[in-house]
Amino acid sequence: MNTLENSDFNIGIESSQTQLDPYVRPYGHFVSFTNNPSGIKVAVQYIKLFSAMRVLIEAMGRLELDFVCAAQHAKLPVVVGNPTQIRQFARASGRVAKTDKLDAQHSAQLGEALQPALTTVKPANLRLVSVLLTVRAQCLEMSAMQKNRLKRMPKPVHRSINAIPQATQKDLAKIDQRLDRLNASCPAAKLDQLTSAKGVGKVLAYTLLSELPELGSLDRKKIAALVGVAPMNRDSGIYEGKRYIRGGRHKVRTVLFVSMMSAIQCHPKLKPMYERMVAAGKPKKVAIIACMRKQLIILNAKVKNGTYWDEYMT
Repeated sequence: MNTLENSDFNIGIESSQTQLDPYVRPYGHFVSFTNNPSGIKVAVQYIKLFSAMRVLIEAMGRLELDFVCAAQHAKLPVVVGNPTQIRQFARASGRVAKTDKLDAQHSAQLGEALQPALTTVKPANLRLVSVLLTVRAQCLEMSAMQKNRLKRMPKPVHRSINAIPQATQKDLAKIDQRLDRLNASCPAAKLDQLTSAKGVGKVLAYTLLSELPELGSLDRKKIAALVGVAPMNRDSGIYEGKRYIRGGRHKVRTVLFVSMMSAIQCHPKLKPMYERMVAAGKPKKVAIIACMRKQLIILNAKVKNGTYWDEYMT
């Protein structure tokens, strides 16, 4: 097949459970492929006809993952786009209507206008770690729901309700064993650096390794903003709004928050920091977020410098 040479080609793809819909800009070509292994193979071959600058596909709850892996294997310049950003871009362009073709067109136009950075797909073992951590969190949530239900339901149904948390505990033990085996193949030094720090257990370390591969490669401000623990300005003219955290990697932020609830009870650096902020009149949640940011910055520095925890030097 002949390749169409044009450095201005940008391709947007709308994905769903059943199909992939690429739109080629500026030609205006719009085609559909089935979202299964054979259809993905044909779609990749079609896209390779164009020497595109970017192939932007909207994140759709893992529906796009198989195509993204195949596209990266074929060395296509693939970008996984933020759905909110793509929709806001369409509205900023004055477009309100929504169809698969329009969504793919908006994705291609956003790729051309903003030129987002290419997406790097995580290795297969880290992708599996990420999935297992998600399932683990869901098991914990289900177990908590059943325990809360137990307090309100009559005794005749307690046995049935108790069976679910008991089964969940067995599943959690198996998941933790699989996580340990998978992370044994990860760089041992990086894992040891994380777990050597006070307040960092295996779950937080595994989450950072799988969900935050940028740890150690960014400065303190960028890593805090990436996770979503950096306060964002809301100023205009003489108005100075209250700073709020927003966006970021919610999986990392959630696990970091849970670990911080324990760390503020005994951490040699974070406990005094938390108590000092609360004594100064700061809301407790604000103090916790500040401690989360401090912990993240410490871990980022440890990984960047290849050092281990030392409470006298932190």
